[in-house]
Amino acid sequence: MIENMHFGTIAIVGDVILDRYISGRIDRISPEAPVPVLVHEHLDIVAGGAANVAANAAALGAHVRLVGLVGVDEHATRLSHTLARWDQIDTRGLVRDAHRQTTTKTRVMSGRQQIVRIDNEDTHPPEPAIQAELVKQAYLAIDGADILICSDYGKGVLDDSVLEHIIARARTRNIPIIVDPKRTSFAAYRGATLVTPNRQELARATGLPVSTDDQITAAASAAGAQSCGSILVTRSEEGMTLWQDDGTVSHVRSRAAEVFDVSGAGDCVVATVAAILSAGQSMETAVTIANTAAAVAVGKLGTTTVSRSELSHALMRDMPDSGKLVSLEQAAAMARDWRHHGARVVFTNGCFDLLHPGHISLIQGAATQGDKLIVALNTDRSVRRLKGDSRPIQDERARATVIGALRSVDLVVLFDQDTPEEAIRMILPDVIVKGADYREDEVVGGDIVKANGGRVVLVDIMPGRSTTSLVKQAGGQPGAETDIPA
Repeated sequence: MIENMHFGTIAIVGDVILDRYISGRIDRISPEAPVPVLVHEHLDIVAGGAANVAANAAALGAHVRLVGLVGVDEHATRLSHTLARWDQIDTRGLVRDAHRQTTTKTRVMSGRQQIVRIDNEDTHPPEPAIQAELVKQAYLAIDGADILICSDYGKGVLDDSVLEHIIARARTRNIPIIVDPKRTSFAAYRGATLVTPNRQELARATGLPVSTDDQITAAASAAGAQSCGSILVTRSEEGMTLWQDDGTVSHVRSRAAEVFDVSGAGDCVVATVAAILSAGQSMETAVTIANTAAAVAVGKLGTTTVSRSELSHALMRDMPDSGKLVSLEQAAAMARDWRHHGARVVFTNGCFDLLHPGHISLIQGAATQGDKLIVALNTDRSVRRLKGDSRPIQDERARATVIGALRSVDLVVLFDQDTPEEAIRMILPDVIVKGADYREDEVVGGDIVKANGGRVVLVDIMPGRSTTSLVKQAGGQPGAETDIPA
């Protein structure tokens, strides 16, 4: 799972913002005008914009090099103090500009209701000398990073020249480039690996309707033609749509969640995708995990972060139910879904006729090798071919019920062949586990798993434990009414 991922370094270049939340209670209307009177109770200050992207990436465990513009003012100092809580965020790339104010958003809140927002900002591009320093700091960040995020809030940092320089630098280093856009056209982001508009940003950039899956797909394709990269559309409660530059489309549905505040949810998505990609995972896995992270983020009030432990818990909750008997086709689909959630899928197999401590030892050992365990059982016909007409003692349904009841087992499947090779080809587990009485080259399907980047593990088992020996102890007759030792 995500706890075992090793994240890289992310360069984030964009519009850093200080978010202020003035909160209090309202219990009367002003006599001066028909407006509510807020009795001020407290002030909360958090990182916003590109700084919030950095905080979210750091909360997951990634290292961040943050580049942006701030003024020479109190708000810049407060933003630096806010970011200082994250040891993983390097803020040496923040360039101070005495001719602009630090972008600040002040939200006035009563309970969970936002009453008004006050923005302090300068959106004009910086002077040439400041811009040159900004590009210099961006180069330093990119040269030490595994991935680049361009966080564009339309506040003047990412003008055409800066974008052209930093995208070219990242492409020279052959690292992925993710853009959170604000332009009315995505042409300025040409060369990016992934652009992440929300539904309204996509409609504005393409002029196309964006209500249905088909409309979103068509608009994403048009946007992809502008940026020459993949498009990830965030669709609020409907989840996300990933249109990839090879034409592949996937719609990732959002789990049901109570929405308190969407502030910063897009930042959380961008940071999570970047962090997961920096860990060497696929784009599909990154998007699935980011979708879950967004569901956690919108359940919180205000601009906030999602921790690695919070995300891990949510991912486990999102994955399908455990322990049940499913078809091979269903198991293959569920294994793909698990992997997209960041889980490592483990596979073991056997007849498991009369469950005994040797079986338990194997299954427990297999479960420690990953996050989700699939146990494949020989069908009754397969067992008879391998063991003779007197076996199995328990039919396949009974065996599946017993195995599926074990806490360590997440799915049970049946295979009718003499070996599980076909099942392994369909499921493509990350790890295949057998007992140490095998050699690695004897493990059926081991070559398939290793060719797919997985591994074979041999675990110690209890000697002298087998269904055959239990049957002999019971009198030699399968089904005899004699107590069989545990």
